[in-house]
Amino acid sequence: MSAAAAPSLEGGCLCGRIRYRAAPDKREGYYCHCRMCQLAFGNTRVPFLNLRRDQVEWLTEPPKTYASSKFALRGFCGNCGTPLSFAYEGSQHMDLSVGSLDDPSAITPVSHFAIESKVANWEVDDGLPGTRLDEHLKLTQRWKAAYGDEVQPGAEVARQAR
Repeated sequence: MSAAAAPSLEGGCLCGRIRYRAAPDKREGYYCHCRMCQLAFGNTRVPFLNLRRDQVEWLTEPPKTYASSKFALRGFCGNCGTPLSFAYEGSQHMDLSVGSLDDPSAITPVSHFAIESKVANWEVDDGLPGTRLDEHLKLTQRWKAAYGDEVQPGAEVARQAR
């Protein structure tokens, strides 16, 4: 069965208040190690599934959002606090938290992002490729446009701008 023909995925928050259905083209995810994701999830890394916004249907109600920077929103359940999504403002794509899927094993990790922020004593070498945040040109440009050319992307600069 091809990934496009695969049945949709469903997921939601811990308390069940927010439910969604997702129909990604691929069932491949990635681990984000950026400091902002670490803080938002209270974890050393976050597994995400990237897909187009039009591939996600909120079945009950959409998540509450928190502007974690001048250009990004994090979705969560306002009742139980479960982190559900991440999206850049104006982007056609978004990330869903793999852990919020009813069957997280349906997604296969294929890479690591923001590897400069890995917490070394919590890492296991899984052989997957990784990229640094500063290697992602479009993201670096977003940070500079929002915070200035000399910015060092991350939680500290986003906190100071509040």
